[in-house]
Order: sequence, then structure tokens, then C-alpha cells
Amino acid sequence: MFKRLLIQVVCVAMLNLGSPMVAHAGLIGTLQAVEADTRAQDLATVSAALARDQVRGQFIALGVDPAEVEARVAVLTDAELRSLAGQVADAPAGGSALAVIGIVFLVLLILEAVGVIDVFKKFP
Repeated sequence: MFKRLLIQVVCVAMLNLGSPMVAHAGLIGTLQAVEADTRAQDLATVSAALARDQVRGQFIALGVDPAEVEARVAVLTDAELRSLAGQVADAPAGGSALAVIGIVFLVLLILEAVGVIDVFKKFP
């Protein structure tokens, strides 16, 4: 009895191994492809600006973990990321201190709005 049951289970398993796997695919529209590429470029621009030593030093001085900032930038909406990347792109090539402070303030403002940090509530 046990042999017969075992043989039936093995036969069913062997039949399932021969069945083709089903893959579902769909068309990607041009707009979706362009938006994905634009988001990747904007994210690279902002990440490059946040990777500077001056910016990281400012984050640490304010008590913000740079890894947390990168995680928050990664979840920004496309419009917010495009706006931030535009501000970074319009900044002077030398990277003036005012531009760095502006970027840091904008990221801190976003983190404050999301509720990750309470930088502005620490002051009396």
C-alpha cells in the first residue's frame, strides 16, 4: 500500500516537472520608460550632491545620520526628487556654502515633515 502511494506521488511530481513555466509579461509604455530613466538621473544627481564631504559633515554636526538621509531621498516622489535635483543642478559649480546649507536645510525640512527627526523642536 505504501509503495503504491509513493509511486503515485513520484509520478505526479515527475509530470509537474515537465510542465512549462508560465511567465506574464506586459508592454511598457514610452512614458513609463522615460519617467524611470529621469528618476534614475535625478536620484544620481542628488546622491552625488549628498555624498560630498561638506554635506556629510553638516549632517553629522546637526545630528542626522547620512544613511538615514539617503534612505529618505530614495523614497521621495518623482516631483520632489526632480525639484531637488533641479536645485542641485542650478547650484554654482564650485559648490558654495550657501548652496550646501540650502540642500541640508531642504533635506532636514523633509525629514522634519515626515516625522523622522525633531531638529526644530529642540530649540526653545
